[in-house]
Amino acid sequence: MDLIFRAARTQNAWQPRPVSDAQLRQLYELMKWAPTSMNCSPTRILFLRSPAAKERLKPALSPGNVDKTMAAPVTAIIGYDVRFYDMLAKLFPNNPNARAIFAGDDKTTLAETTAFRNGTLQGGYFIIAARAIGLHCGPMSGFNNAKVDAEFFSGTAIKSNFLCNLGYGDPAKVMPRNPRLEFDETCKLL
Repeated sequence: MDLIFRAARTQNAWQPRPVSDAQLRQLYELMKWAPTSMNCSPTRILFLRSPAAKERLKPALSPGNVDKTMAAPVTAIIGYDVRFYDMLAKLFPNNPNARAIFAGDDKTTLAETTAFRNGTLQGGYFIIAARAIGLHCGPMSGFNNAKVDAEFFSGTAIKSNFLCNLGYGDPAKVMPRNPRLEFDETCKLL
């Protein structure tokens, strides 16, 4: 639990240690088993490692996120596919009519809401899985989604949700831990 939650920290600086293809596959193979509604699994991930790929991302980044993103061994664009329902015959075979629940012009809002909600949920699983295999994470929302979508997802039904830098953080550059709300400040037992 310390590795995943209590001792884990958002990283802002990175050691020059590579992240292998095998580690990225291991991360996905772990996160894919976590639940989504109707097993819809809308998350789509682009792993950016090359300087050329990072340069394509750079114009969309908020100024405070440029240096740490360019220095990270990997930056994942966590996206979600609003046409996830095209895969439901494979992912949710126990309901042969599952696609019809989401497909069609009159159902666009339901499909987009479902994709965003479950894609965000899978993004959380992504961070947990990355930490579980020993990688450090620097998730962020400081970027222009429209620019990222135009650059990386043009002509698709995929939209960006958030970015997550991956690698091995520099412990000397971790910010002090901020407080969290207590149970009674956020929860009620009914």
